[in-house]
Amino acid sequence: MSEPRDKLAYFQAITGLEDSDLCVEILTAHGWDLELAISSFTTTENYSPPPPPPETHAAVTSSDSAAGASQFVSQPQQSGSPSNAAAPPGLVWRVITLPISVISGSLGLISGAIGLGMWAAGGVLSYSLGMIGLGSGRGGEGSARLVSVSAVATEAMEFVASFERDYGTRGPNFVGEGFMEALQRSRNSFKLLFVYLHSPEHPDTPAFCERTLCSEALAAYINENFVSWGGSIRASEGFKMSNSLKASRFPFCAVVMGATNQRIVLLQQVEGPRSSEEMLSVLNRVVEDSASVLGSARRGAEERISNIRLREEQDAAYRAALEADQARETQRREEQELLEREAAEAERMRKEEEEAREREAREVAEREEERGRIRLEKALALGAEPEKGPDVTRVLVRFPGGERKERRFYSTTTIQSLYDYVDSLGCLDVEDYSLVSNFPRVVYGPDKANLNLKEAGLHPQASLFVELNS
Repeated sequence: MSEPRDKLAYFQAITGLEDSDLCVEILTAHGWDLELAISSFTTTENYSPPPPPPETHAAVTSSDSAAGASQFVSQPQQSGSPSNAAAPPGLVWRVITLPISVISGSLGLISGAIGLGMWAAGGVLSYSLGMIGLGSGRGGEGSARLVSVSAVATEAMEFVASFERDYGTRGPNFVGEGFMEALQRSRNSFKLLFVYLHSPEHPDTPAFCERTLCSEALAAYINENFVSWGGSIRASEGFKMSNSLKASRFPFCAVVMGATNQRIVLLQQVEGPRSSEEMLSVLNRVVEDSASVLGSARRGAEERISNIRLREEQDAAYRAALEADQARETQRREEQELLEREAAEAERMRKEEEEAREREAREVAEREEERGRIRLEKALALGAEPEKGPDVTRVLVRFPGGERKERRFYSTTTIQSLYDYVDSLGCLDVEDYSLVSNFPRVVYGPDKANLNLKEAGLHPQASLFVELNS
């Protein structure tokens, strides 16, 4: 592909860029190295070409056919024309706009054919039906298709069954699906699409099918390097494709790949009967010419898949780390809450214990205060200690700790007054005790509390000891 015009047309067909000046600028920036320019364009999301060098190629332009049926980049050199002996044309030599009925009649495909630029840039089809008012998704959802999904698939399967019935199964592995689906399949497998248009009534058809297409070497080569689609010109889609490819002689074979804007790129066509050796030679040249571009596309797709996988792994690692951090944070928060609860419980218990101690101390103080008040009242009730006299009794009281207390009382003082005297001294911490005399042992308990000292036999003097009641 030596002509700048051919390179420009090829670049436009692959990338889908309609601005010829921009395409010339990109090609010029890469020294008109087509493979380098396509690789640079398809591996860069937002391409901004560098400033062109001072000396550039002559301006090159391309024009689209107004009728929309086909666009010629250069005059085709068809295999089978009288000029076949001349040097073969460049890799891309015709860009064809497909009819809307072909675009919209296949499962999962919508207006806008696949381009190798998209091929190399994503590995996933992206289409739009806005220009023709149709809508569909990758899952095959669509509305108002001009041809039903089952019709094109049925036609393709009928052709495959008819071909195998007439010529056996030694030929190419034609796919049993519509043209656009086969184009998508070739794109996804990074292969070119081999197209065979079958004319059942043509006299050269049987020999071509038996001796050429069913040749073991040719069939194996096509199956290895291409996705194969065949259609009868007596069927709807085969007839439309024969018109789009401008098939004038039969048997008719072609090699195509997807472009953009409802177009396919016609890389090679063979019209009329050919031997298997001639077909192998033609197809081999096409494969060799497109190998670098397809290889670059495959490597780009593999790199993108690797990058996607790497990002997924990084995202998974990030999510795992985030979940681990969240788990640690949750554990830390739970531990902190547990510590706070334990601290609050300890503080509550401390306050309760402190309040209990304060309450006990207050009760003790109140009891002591009450006892002091009672002692004072009893001491005041005893009155002043009388002087010695015949009616005065001297009483000695011994306490359990060895302490002694002595006092004089009137002989008419009751035994209860002796208890009040002992209580007023504050020498005992208990209230349950008895006053007892030893010789003879007499317990002056509550039953004798109202006896006076003389009646109790304690006058003129007595010695009593305090006996604690258990």
